Amino acid sequence: MQSPARTLALTALLLCLPSIAAAQGLSIDLGDGESLSGRVVQLFLIITLLSLAPGIAIMITCFPFMVTVFAILRQGIGLQQAPPNMLIISLALFMTYFVMEPVFAEAWARGLSPLLDGDITFQQAWERGMAPFRLFMESRVRPEAVSELAAAAPGREVVLLPGERAPLDILVPAFMLTELERGFEIGFLIFLPFLIIDLVVASVLMSMGMMMVPPVVVSLPLKLAFFVVADGWSLLAGALITGYAT
Repeated sequence: MQSPARTLALTALLLCLPSIAAAQGLSIDLGDGESLSGRVVQLFLIITLLSLAPGIAIMITCFPFMVTVFAILRQGIGLQQAPPNMLIISLALFMTYFVMEPVFAEAWARGLSPLLDGDITFQQAWERGMAPFRLFMESRVRPEAVSELAAAAPGREVVLLPGERAPLDILVPAFMLTELERGFEIGFLIFLPFLIIDLVVASVLMSMGMMMVPPVVVSLPLKLAFFVVADGWSLLAGALITGYAT
């Protein structure tokens, strides 16, 4: 058994530990001139950037165009859950990577790789890495969309001179609006053949006196057969990719 004196000494030491810990500050020198609080702020900013990275990557690529066209295609055929949303998004993501792979490779070689090697600063890596994406967006964006957003910029007046490059906070939404507009244009062209099939089936059923039969019951198999016989998936994917190659 422990002696009373030893027990009393241990008790006094335990009581002193909270006061010793409370006396320590949060600014701990980590050896390179940075404090613990500074590292916590850096870690918070990095985690925030990583959480926003997927959304940022989607906004400056052709993903909005791809997923819009595939969603309209599903509506044109008349299917509600086939293909499911996850499959449409996955297909749009992989086709986006297929189209954007040269841009990703150039951004990595010019920005991220030198940054990881310590050859350039973060600001330089950002400017060099965004340059390929900026060129991609500028080649696709409508000048009218850029002008409209520049004129509607809240709290400031943005005047773009001829030949002047738009800032990213205007270029990115203008690019997204342009991609959505083009997605709806392609979707309209995709919708037309299926609309004609619906009209023909409805007219035939009415002429035969089968008004109680829903036209979608007959037109849906015909639209599926038409799309499969025409090799629709391959034709559509090839046309979408070719549109970015020109």
